[in-house]
Amino acid sequence: MRYPGFSLANNLFVAPMAGVTDRPFRQLCKRMGAGLAVSEMVTSNSLLYGSAKTQRRANHDGEVAPITVQIAGSDPAMMAAAARHNIERGAQIIDINMGCPAKKICHVMAGSALMKDEALIARILDAVVQAAGDTPVTLKTRTGWDMSHKNVLNILAIAENVGVRALTIHGRTRCQQYSGEAEYEMIRLAKERARIPIIANGDIATPEKARLVLEATGADALMIGRAAQGRPWIFREIAHYLNTGSKMPPPKVSEIHTLLREHLEDLYAFYGLETGVRVARKHIGWYTKGMADSAAFRYAMNRLPDIEQQRRAVDNFFTTLAERSEQLEYENNEHWGRLAA
Repeated sequence: MRYPGFSLANNLFVAPMAGVTDRPFRQLCKRMGAGLAVSEMVTSNSLLYGSAKTQRRANHDGEVAPITVQIAGSDPAMMAAAARHNIERGAQIIDINMGCPAKKICHVMAGSALMKDEALIARILDAVVQAAGDTPVTLKTRTGWDMSHKNVLNILAIAENVGVRALTIHGRTRCQQYSGEAEYEMIRLAKERARIPIIANGDIATPEKARLVLEATGADALMIGRAAQGRPWIFREIAHYLNTGSKMPPPKVSEIHTLLREHLEDLYAFYGLETGVRVARKHIGWYTKGMADSAAFRYAMNRLPDIEQQRRAVDNFFTTLAERSEQLEYENNEHWGRLAA
């Protein structure tokens, strides 16, 4: 796929998710078939540039191009400075967050709260595009503020006018948060009007749903978020289905074990021993969600204090599963990813 300034392997993107899409996760998803992965949100507040959290989020050592950094804020000058700061540190695409519905983001008129102020949107986008120079700027937003105020088409026009190079649309309003079902009609209307690539986002959790969304919207690409948590192989499954029309067999227990262990080692190296254990817990929980006997395992694992005990617990759990069967077993008899909309 041709994307602003780059030729991508495919049109399947990893959505930026706070506390999730760190460098280890982005690298793993790219290895498992994602064509592009967006960093978790980086603040535009220069006072926080030196914090350990912000520095980790801006760490792209060894990452496969294109390196895409998402910035968030509500002040045009600060957002412009944040774009320059991240470009100096390796960002090859700057993505602007106008889709996050979290209260702590919207409370400061950032994220999807910006959709209420189109004049401010125009100033922010123009400032960032000018500051970025030759570096492409993209935008992620929602269909609107609430069901009565769906203004994504206005935002598309503003974005194109100032030189934004692609637009991702999550098929919900800000007020919906992540409730209900994503709708794709506004994404289809945006695609019909757009002169730039449109990326569809929201509730894409299976290969069949991926094809349905592409057909319903005509979108140039798909962005997948929560369904990839603990299931990074979703990208190769979707790519295979879109290319062949047939479904891949699910990964065997031993492959999931290997992927998780590799992921854990990357997390330990990236975060250090103490923080690495804490961050790893949520990923282990996602990988094992719905698997037979996993509830008791997660309860015990979340109380383990160090890396060695965590490693042994994971190895014992997956070894026991593999001895029973190499085929995935879920207590609800469904792949949990189908429920991850």
